[in-house]
Amino acid sequence: MTYNPVQNKASKTFERTMTYDLYTDPKVFELEQELIFSKSWQLVGHVSQVEKEGQFFTTEVAGEPIIVTRGMDGEIRAFYNVCPHRATKLEKKESGQKKILQCGYHGWTFHLDGQLNKAPNFSGEDASCISDRCLRGVRMEVMQSFIFVNLDDDAKPLNESYGDFASRLDKYPFLGELKRINSKTRIIKANWKAFIDNYLECDHCYVAHPSFVSTLDMKNYQIITCENYSVQGTVVKPDKQMGTTDLNEAEMQGGEFFWLWPNLMMTIYPGPGNIATIQMIPIDHETTLGVYTYYFRDENLTQEEKDLVAFAEQVRQEDVELVELEQVGFRSRAFNKGVYSQSEKAIVQFHDMVLEALGK
Repeated sequence: MTYNPVQNKASKTFERTMTYDLYTDPKVFELEQELIFSKSWQLVGHVSQVEKEGQFFTTEVAGEPIIVTRGMDGEIRAFYNVCPHRATKLEKKESGQKKILQCGYHGWTFHLDGQLNKAPNFSGEDASCISDRCLRGVRMEVMQSFIFVNLDDDAKPLNESYGDFASRLDKYPFLGELKRINSKTRIIKANWKAFIDNYLECDHCYVAHPSFVSTLDMKNYQIITCENYSVQGTVVKPDKQMGTTDLNEAEMQGGEFFWLWPNLMMTIYPGPGNIATIQMIPIDHETTLGVYTYYFRDENLTQEEKDLVAFAEQVRQEDVELVELEQVGFRSRAFNKGVYSQSEKAIVQFHDMVLEALGK
């Protein structure tokens, strides 16, 4: 799926948005699971979670249980976290380190490369019948130490799916030094698309984010649509502080905020080398799991890094309050559509992609 910003940049300016039933209809949620989340690259983790041989972590993508392992050969792989014997969820822990994975139902065991080790209830001649019953692999690729999976075996490779995004990240040499420090989740009482819409424009920043506006130079704030992603940001205002940090002398002297189709956001804030990921994972048509993960060089955060996290958390709390109020309005009979402003071309891009994926 490719978006051409030249052709679509102004085509829907002042036109109506997607209809609000796309934010409230449970049938749309079901379609999105199949046509969007099962066919797109989804961030599941970071290489710092599987630094050592035998380490693993589990997650879920579009309702499918997934396990990511680093094999004894050093390779990172992803599998459906499902035993091929009786479809039992294989690994119950969120993370750990093992040489062998064992199913808790009939005791089947598997190597970390997915190959069957032993099947206790199949012996003698029967053993040959199940020799190929390995864990089913999932497409997995790594970009700048971030681990992505895609349930669609026919999807384009990760690096081909997002245009020049990978090369944009190359300008941040500190990314390779960062580790996954912590992850927070919160239940948001709104459709996942409402949060994406909110992230993709900053008209609301003047009203809702006073600390954000007082720190960043909003006169030079830019939003650029690219191939299946968008980027926005600006530099800090002169002589600005964030807690104890002089931002004009900081490692990052501006903010850059990426959105990747369909539900991943990556934020780089002013201050010491950092990146944070935001994922909006739909629970149902009106409930979303927000996953906020921070990456710094060391788990023992400096005061500068703590100030940065506090700044980001404040902005996110303000956004959650907005989208939850928006969800109330989506259910109302007052209006069935919104209106695009000229500065909302990134939302236009997102909506175009949603409608194309759903065949609408």
